[in-house]
Amino acid sequence: NHTSHLHPWFLESRSSKDNPKRDWYIWHPGKKRKVPNNWMAAFGGRAWEWDPLTQEYYLHLFTRQQPDLNWRNPNVKKAMFDVLRFWMDNGVKGFRFDVINLLVKDRQFRNNPYKLRFTNPRRHDQQLHIYDRNQPETHEILKEMRILFDSYGTIMSVGEIYLDEGIRDSHLPASFLGNNDELHMNFNFSTMFASFNCYELRKIMIDWYEAIGGKGWPGHVFSNHDQSRAITRIAKNDLQKAKLLAVLLLTQKGTPFIYYGEEIGMVDGKIPYRYIQDPVGKKYWPFHTGRDKARTPMQWDATSYAGFSTAKPWLPVNPDYTRTNVALQSKNAESMLQFYRQLIALRKSRKELYAGEIEFLPGSDDVMLYKRVWNNDTCLVALNFSSSKRKINFDSTCRVLLSSHQKNIIDVQTITLDPFEAVICSK
Repeated sequence: NHTSHLHPWFLESRSSKDNPKRDWYIWHPGKKRKVPNNWMAAFGGRAWEWDPLTQEYYLHLFTRQQPDLNWRNPNVKKAMFDVLRFWMDNGVKGFRFDVINLLVKDRQFRNNPYKLRFTNPRRHDQQLHIYDRNQPETHEILKEMRILFDSYGTIMSVGEIYLDEGIRDSHLPASFLGNNDELHMNFNFSTMFASFNCYELRKIMIDWYEAIGGKGWPGHVFSNHDQSRAITRIAKNDLQKAKLLAVLLLTQKGTPFIYYGEEIGMVDGKIPYRYIQDPVGKKYWPFHTGRDKARTPMQWDATSYAGFSTAKPWLPVNPDYTRTNVALQSKNAESMLQFYRQLIALRKSRKELYAGEIEFLPGSDDVMLYKRVWNNDTCLVALNFSSSKRKINFDSTCRVLLSSHQKNIIDVQTITLDPFEAVICSK
């Protein structure tokens, strides 16, 4: 979507209106020395920056140091496809595309309408982003990109589809899978705005599968670099709830994405204002404290800077690193890290868990039940979202393969789930 303002392409583009790379970026003379339209940048301010050298505005949907490329220019598309070829020729097998739905903008630069109601102080989040994203030409580019990927064989692509703040929409990200001829996978960010609620999370998963249909492969995620960590945001720093979410993530149909630190239970860091690096936090503090809290250094051990570096990192280490780190949890059989290792090993060993179909079963308001099936092999998953015990009756004897409470139960037809317990059974 964009390059640095120091990239050679942009330096050429802004050098003069006659430069061959002028049209590689989105320039506009404005309207009587005023900005071309009302588009706002995600990180604050207008999305247009005045360039005194050439007396025109350039578009940047993020910071002014990130000018947007003009994907309507075939030379830009060719150059970017050459970048993909370079990496694939050097052995790269997968790509994650950030804000891929922002590639193409409205040709007429029409104003975005405003929402009738809004509570977010960012003016960017007060608009309905109809004209600065999700243009039909983006789908055509992705179809061409998919042809390129397929010509190399086993290449994987996953897209981040940028939604309006707080919006839950499964159909928009699913649309960028095309008819299994655009991206291979997309993230479903509806989980980013969910609470620890059985009905809510069940509906999100079902809606995602229905939106995708047979058009692509589901991608699942609970945390990333743009949001508060799920263990803090959803589980409220409760490790038992976090283990349940791990089971939910790793037993869905599709590909799970684990954000660094989730496997040891890293929580949001507390970042004083003077240490904030994120432009969102700097601009909107204290209404929006930024994303740095989910970006603190990985906690490898209890040494200085948590073993992340021998020099002071650009964000402070979370103070709990002496208690929460890889080295310590590697020695503890009941740790979050060891649980993740067991869960991943189980997923890899059972084809129904990594490739099978999924069917949600009747449960209750606070117990989620579903099964994963591959040929004659079936795994049952039961998740207790309640703070009370819940009894589950199976229609036949099942073998408990894994419990988030690490119970030593083997064969059961009736099982009592402890509060916030998750179990995986085989039939």
